[in-house]
Amino acid sequence: MKRFFSLILGEGFRVFFLGAVFLALLSLSLWLAAYFGGLDITPERISPSDWHAHELVFGYGGATLAGFFLTAVPNWTGAKAARHFYIGAAALIWLLARVAILYMDNLLFTGVAVVELLFVPFIGAKIATQLVRKPKPQNVVFLIFLTFFWIGDCLVLLDWGGHTAGRAGIGLRVGLLSLAAMILVLGGRVTPAFTRNAMHRAGIEVAELADPAVFTPVALVLAIALPVVQLLYPDTLLSGIITLIVGLFALIRVAKWQNRFQWSQPILWTLHLSYGTVGVGLVFWGLAMVGFGSEVAGLHFLAVGGVGGMTVSVMSRASLGHSGRPLVAPSAMVIAYVLLPVAALMRWLGGMNVWGLYTPLVFLSGLIWCFAFALVAGVFWPILTHSRAPRPSVTSPPT
Repeated sequence: MKRFFSLILGEGFRVFFLGAVFLALLSLSLWLAAYFGGLDITPERISPSDWHAHELVFGYGGATLAGFFLTAVPNWTGAKAARHFYIGAAALIWLLARVAILYMDNLLFTGVAVVELLFVPFIGAKIATQLVRKPKPQNVVFLIFLTFFWIGDCLVLLDWGGHTAGRAGIGLRVGLLSLAAMILVLGGRVTPAFTRNAMHRAGIEVAELADPAVFTPVALVLAIALPVVQLLYPDTLLSGIITLIVGLFALIRVAKWQNRFQWSQPILWTLHLSYGTVGVGLVFWGLAMVGFGSEVAGLHFLAVGGVGGMTVSVMSRASLGHSGRPLVAPSAMVIAYVLLPVAALMRWLGGMNVWGLYTPLVFLSGLIWCFAFALVAGVFWPILTHSRAPRPSVTSPPT
């Protein structure tokens, strides 16, 4: 057991990616049981929908961010990676927050809020100390997104604690858009880079994928605008127009990256597909806010297919690469890549009440989500709970 904990706490991606995947599976399973089966063990203080939305945005989202940044930032800056004790402390705070939120009816709510709101500053402080080693603006900006993410969580807890009224929905949306904003910036950086690198490894020498230099600062400005307008002008025409513009920009950008090569490798096409799904989700959401369609359907498309799809895509690539394994997605993972956008489509169709099938489509979407994350958990467990694969000997014959 000591060896097990030493391993999973040795690198940030191991414990947090595992936690994220199992929480994604658990939270949707409990919501399905409560909403469709009448077996509700979620807190009475809030609705099952509010609980599962919070846990997926701030619980699942927070864990994926922690796992990614604790792994990536030392590589960006050359700083020392977080030690076992720090990673263990961060994981414990995250886990205690999940338990506290679930059992908030039996606990002092102030204590629940303190534990929940401690996690992001705890992670952010470590990231900040690593970023100051090489404070490049394109990396430091993620501290801004983390701040908006934390503010969204604050709004939810203030509402649940009875200090504000009607702010929980705004907080959830600010949190979700903060995640989408990070994907727009980071995905815009890594998706074409990973594709280009894979083409070079395959012996295909190509120029940079089409991504005009102006797109980088434009993406940054638009990404910051997403949570800002939702925070200051929620559910307004201005917010809808900005969201729609950002979504269209994401679709234009991902379209310019296209070539035939990435569609032959699931580990690549899932990044392109997920980035595009973020764009479609923002378009759906923006259209709803200007009077066309369902806002709830749009935000679920963004959350399930865009944020869910991109986080699974990045976690799988990072887990394979940082554990010394080939960057080839196992078959079960490829199925999960396909299922998440399908679940998003089913949830959007349900939210739009297409054919009057709201209940079966939403239920089907939830089942698909759970099956997808069960597959991801099955793939991740042996990768993340075992030591790094040995490097192949340079004298060994190719296999």
